[in-house]
Amino acid sequence: MLIHPTAVIESGAKLGADVRVGAFSYIDRVVEIGDGCEIGSHVTILPYTRLGKNCRVHAGAVLGDLPQDVAFANEESYVRVGDNCIIREGVTIHRGTKLGSVTEVGNDCFLMAYSHLAHNAKLGNRAIISNGALVAGYAEVEDGAFISGNCLIHQFTRVGRLAMLSGGTAIQKDVPPFCMTRSMSSNTVMGLNVVGLRRAGYSAEDRLILKRAFKRLYQSGLNVSQAVVQLDKEFSSELVQELNLFVKTSQRGICRFLRGGKSPD
Repeated sequence: MLIHPTAVIESGAKLGADVRVGAFSYIDRVVEIGDGCEIGSHVTILPYTRLGKNCRVHAGAVLGDLPQDVAFANEESYVRVGDNCIIREGVTIHRGTKLGSVTEVGNDCFLMAYSHLAHNAKLGNRAIISNGALVAGYAEVEDGAFISGNCLIHQFTRVGRLAMLSGGTAIQKDVPPFCMTRSMSSNTVMGLNVVGLRRAGYSAEDRLILKRAFKRLYQSGLNVSQAVVQLDKEFSSELVQELNLFVKTSQRGICRFLRGGKSPD
């Protein structure tokens, strides 16, 4: 380990092998930091926080502070961060708000500068949260989703796998998997995240099937209840089944299609 002499490590903290801690950082008790992590300068890591292996936390980040919830009763709750995560300058991640609850970050996530993850939020693996994006309490961002700069995600809202929120998007409705929102809009999708699907290794045939399913869901004149029935009847693709299951299980309703936005063609 390489610990700067100005850093403060409280008794009870557990640091793995080859951990580095920068100048003026503070690591409280009941903290676990996995092997190979690098903690930058002026970082604050508070109780009941656990980092996996090979994470990098940049200057000024605050992990494990109390939830911003007036109902919080100072009960034991947690922050859990997976392996190989990058947490940039000024990021804040707050503990769960109820006894035993967790704010969770998966593996290989990238949280850019001054983004915020509120109590009980959940990030899947390989999720990217860009500068200034705010993820409210109990929101869920699934694997591989990309949240662009200054996006606002309302509490309890879900963002599906490989979805992309364009810059400045605000959502209070769920964003289905593989879809993309329009910049500076609210609760709308403009088409599929074709680039994200291609980067994830999905074939042209896979993307074509998803485009057809998207049109059935959003551009067929059917309401959502009717569209999910048709998707079940017409498509056996696992990707379409994933999309359809997300829509069926949405509690807040899904974002609407923005007429005049980008075509899914």
